[in-house]
Amino acid sequence: MAEQLEIKELEQVVVRFSGDSGDGMQLAGNIFSTVSATVGNSISTFPDYPADIRAPQGSLTGVSGFQVHIGAGKVYTPGDLCDVLVAMNAAAFKTQLRYAKPNATVIIDTDAFTKKDLEKAEFKTDDYIAEMGVDPDRVIACPLTTMVKDALSDTGMDQKAILKCRNMFALGLVCWLFSRDLDVAFNFLREKFAKKPAIAEANIKVIQAGYDYGHNTHSSAINVYRIESHEKKPGRYMDITGNKATAYGFIAAAEKAGLQLYLGSYPITPATDVLHELSKHKSLGVKTVQCEDEISGCASAVGASFAGALAVTSTSGPGICLKSEAMNLAVIMELPLVVLDVQRGGPATGLPTKSEQTDLLQVLFGRNGESPMPVLAALSPTDCFDAAYDAAKMALEHMTPVVLLTDAFVANGSGAFRLPKLEEYPDIKPPYVPEELRGSWTPYQRDPETGSRYWAVPGREGFTHILGGLEKDNRTGAISTNPENHDLMTRLRAEKVARIAVPDLEVEGDKDDADLLIVGFGSTYGHLHAAMDELRAAGHKVALAQFRYINPLPANTAEVLKKYPKVVVAEQNMGQLAAYLRMKVDGFVPAQFNEVKGQPFVVSELVAALKKEL
Repeated sequence: MAEQLEIKELEQVVVRFSGDSGDGMQLAGNIFSTVSATVGNSISTFPDYPADIRAPQGSLTGVSGFQVHIGAGKVYTPGDLCDVLVAMNAAAFKTQLRYAKPNATVIIDTDAFTKKDLEKAEFKTDDYIAEMGVDPDRVIACPLTTMVKDALSDTGMDQKAILKCRNMFALGLVCWLFSRDLDVAFNFLREKFAKKPAIAEANIKVIQAGYDYGHNTHSSAINVYRIESHEKKPGRYMDITGNKATAYGFIAAAEKAGLQLYLGSYPITPATDVLHELSKHKSLGVKTVQCEDEISGCASAVGASFAGALAVTSTSGPGICLKSEAMNLAVIMELPLVVLDVQRGGPATGLPTKSEQTDLLQVLFGRNGESPMPVLAALSPTDCFDAAYDAAKMALEHMTPVVLLTDAFVANGSGAFRLPKLEEYPDIKPPYVPEELRGSWTPYQRDPETGSRYWAVPGREGFTHILGGLEKDNRTGAISTNPENHDLMTRLRAEKVARIAVPDLEVEGDKDDADLLIVGFGSTYGHLHAAMDELRAAGHKVALAQFRYINPLPANTAEVLKKYPKVVVAEQNMGQLAAYLRMKVDGFVPAQFNEVKGQPFVVSELVAALKKEL
């Protein structure tokens, strides 16, 4: 009779899948995330793509990683270092071990550690485990490729197709380590490969083989763990990426506003998945156009907005540079438009698959003339839904282009998302021209409460009008070069944006008596929150203020920033938010923590730096 292993409960664990770009690490990680989210665990993920389109197989530069942090309670980051590392080949073992804890469990495919593989990965000896300084007792070394071939030997599949299933064996073994229910994984695969049921069943067979391998061998007597959820709100859950959540947020806003959704976009990493996702939803009245360039993507969205749609254009930093002229067209025409900027490493092509926060000053000021534009930033992958909804509501109700900032970290990362009920979201009410103005209306008449220009959708009898890129007379809407009129229109456009009501800046942690206030914006929220939690657990008085609304700033911004004796602004750039806040808040001189590495913050490094400030 087999020995009964003890199942130990953990509060949290970090798993990192790694292998060649074609090894399916993202899929394995996504399935494991979905399995965990479905049972109520809190999750945070980080896909780490190589910049190479397809590096040579087994090369050090072609390793693709997917890290997932699973917790019984709330988790804020994908984790600094992993507890379990899956290394599908020698190159993955060589490059990814740096992301593993000293006592991490390492799963390797011994079939992918041949002499040739070791040479490609630049190992100096055949004893690669000793060379990397890893305790052999922490390594689950199995002939994974051989076992996959054996498992599928009776399926009639060719060798290439069989090898594509290797990732599922690793997934099955990890599911055994953490006592996961395989039924969720099986259902995921049957849905994903609904049109290729033979492929689905082959992958299912391999997952089961990996699970059974762990169970039958007890994998070097390494314990099995379970992560129970402390609390789970009733509802339907899914593992969702930031890009998908953003797309769903736009769809929800269009539905709430009673408008068709239009996306004009040009493919660019890491924003393209929003275009892909929205293109699937024609049945919901969504129209997507893959344009020939960035400028036309934005300009077509301006045209769709003039025609009465909820108009969106999506891009990354390089595309914002190109779209700026068409964005300014929306500014002077005072039309609603959402500009999604999924930030990535720059300048130029820079680090196209990596994450930065380096577009902030560009979206605030990177246009000609006085052209203020609201800017908000999503805090997490799941917050992308609410952020997209809020950006659309702001654009439609205030007749202005709005920039929504995400970045590669939150766009490609994922979290456990509780499907929302649309009736719980606020109404969206665009300022359509009141009927009583028929016959006296001109294009730049405004709602007296908000300062927003009234919206006259083409086809409405009695409200025919022309808009364009030349300055218009405030009273008649005719082209005007009058100096006083231009000064007035510039001020009216600025005032309209400044009058947009946004929620107060929220302070978390020791908000009443903190010795140190951490300040950030957007996607760094999880890492800064985790750093605050660690410092507070060590007895320090620390608070956190994370900006979601950047223009206009919350009304209590100056009050919050001047309340605490020490303030550190932490951002993944060279200090753009800090510079903006110094400009907006008199006498504000913060300390700064800045990194531009294309990688998320490391919480332990944040904590060490913040302790010095304390």
